[in-house]
Amino acid sequence: MSLKACVADLERHGHLMRIADEVDPYLEMAEIHRRVYANGGPAILFERVKGSPFPAVSNLFGTPERGRFLFRKTYKKVEELLACKVDPIAALKSLWRKPHLPFTALTTLPKKVKRAPVLSCKTTISALPQIVSWPLDGGAYITLPQVLTFDQQNPSVMRSNLGMYRVQMSGGDLVKDREVGLHYQIHRGIGVHHAISKGRGEALRVAIFVGGHPAHTLAAVMPLPEGMSELMFAGALSGRRFRYALHNGYTVSAEADFCVVGYINPCEVKKEGPFGDHLGYYSLVHDFPLMHVEEVYHRPGAIWPFTVVGRPPQEDTMFGKVIHELTAPLVSLEIPGVKALHAVDATGVHPLMLAIGSERYLPYGEERIPQELLTQAHSILGFGQCSLAKYLFIAAHEDDPNLCVDDVGKFFSHLLERVDWTRDLHFVTQTTQDTLDYSGKGLNAGSKLVLAAAGNPKRTLASSILPFASLPTGFGDACMPLPGVVAIQAPPYRSDSVAKEEISSLCKALVHWEGRESSPLVVVVDDSCFVSKSLSNLLWVVFTRSDPAQDVEGVMSFVKDKHWGCEGPLVIDARMKPHHAPPLESDPAVVKKVESMGRKGGVLHGII
Repeated sequence: MSLKACVADLERHGHLMRIADEVDPYLEMAEIHRRVYANGGPAILFERVKGSPFPAVSNLFGTPERGRFLFRKTYKKVEELLACKVDPIAALKSLWRKPHLPFTALTTLPKKVKRAPVLSCKTTISALPQIVSWPLDGGAYITLPQVLTFDQQNPSVMRSNLGMYRVQMSGGDLVKDREVGLHYQIHRGIGVHHAISKGRGEALRVAIFVGGHPAHTLAAVMPLPEGMSELMFAGALSGRRFRYALHNGYTVSAEADFCVVGYINPCEVKKEGPFGDHLGYYSLVHDFPLMHVEEVYHRPGAIWPFTVVGRPPQEDTMFGKVIHELTAPLVSLEIPGVKALHAVDATGVHPLMLAIGSERYLPYGEERIPQELLTQAHSILGFGQCSLAKYLFIAAHEDDPNLCVDDVGKFFSHLLERVDWTRDLHFVTQTTQDTLDYSGKGLNAGSKLVLAAAGNPKRTLASSILPFASLPTGFGDACMPLPGVVAIQAPPYRSDSVAKEEISSLCKALVHWEGRESSPLVVVVDDSCFVSKSLSNLLWVVFTRSDPAQDVEGVMSFVKDKHWGCEGPLVIDARMKPHHAPPLESDPAVVKKVESMGRKGGVLHGII
């Protein structure tokens, strides 16, 4: 199915709306998308994009129902295929009931073709829809790219990397139509290929695809092991072998809607950004690889797909849910003892990960304590994109077989009932961090914290705040967003030295607090009213605005044999700091215009 056929299919079944009026790609299209997504609305086909001859479509994956609809003929088959890896013996025994499995497996093999519709027409970068999502964005971006590269030491299609790395089309000092900026993080597959080409002193050839079957888009974000091509998953989920063609030294997706080909010189960079990203803040301007554009192709009737990222939840939340559903059974196979993982979307995915493991290292006659959990935690932090986790909270399955990582509130209560702050905190300092996370003091730099708790409950969590004997000047307006969690509003963050004095004063004040045992976690915030409004607000503020090594303190803290712990509540300073990136805010004039479209007679009436 081509993207055009997919759009028609969605429209026939009531999953798509058309906007026939000309719409501005500068902020307006993104604001429409955000409002429609937030209201659980349909996919949107923008028939007339100002400044571009190409129509655009967004919100394709906007609801779980639509995601399942898109892949209704293949999703179950892919689940069954992945299950074969988990239990191949059971798969063989049940093969007579699933005769389609060998054919599903066959679709994972990419197919070389001579004819590629995507090569039928040529265009330019500036003719593509120049969509700018947020007011401070540095230019227009491709937000659903499929970026294909090869290991030049082993340039096999089966070992290629198809990844989704944002592409800046305009702005900064990019040369119009001849250069684009590629933003990719240090651990990504394309980064490995770039390092290999740099070592060989050769340019890295890059092909960027946009559109094609929606399965191809999803494949680009699938976290497959290094050396296993996402093209295999693209074929299985689309129900059709991934078609590719060779053209002027490039491998192109034959059925994509658009294809941009070019190369990256080994050591050449340019400024990229800012860009409103999925943590809910702007990625700032940094040097990233520069791609020289050789050609831009498109198929007849091409449609430009795009999405808008920002503070979760957004459309990319649906990507995460689909990936989690498909890969969850593989977790225990890849990391022995681990039962479940959940990268919490409300925090922007990587800042907080919850895990359930097995604690089977139980000495006879002694209480269960975190031991095997620590082994599993280190394995998680070395497992693919899980390595980006900043806070990793892991609990023992044996303590509550019904515990679920998806119920974040209950998971927090489970851990806080059992945690021993003198023993259960394990820091990793001076390490690499998610490129998009600015809680550390530098790009890709920060720390990690593992909280591993096991055993019987040690405390009953408070459901209301017990009175404070006193609080330092400027601290107050306390609230309890979760049982045992107290949020205290503090003065705005001025400097590191002042902040240390302020938090130290708070910790001293809490030594004699009668609630210190039943409220083991205290978070210091700029606006306690905001974090009390929802669990999502609490998670977003605490875990995107703190770096463990810099911002975690505790009441009656100590260091023993290089292990840090505390005897009273753990205190996390989650205020905005001067080095943090600014949060995303919409343009008020654009918001007002889009809201008018939702009034009676407007194109979005009944939708937003």
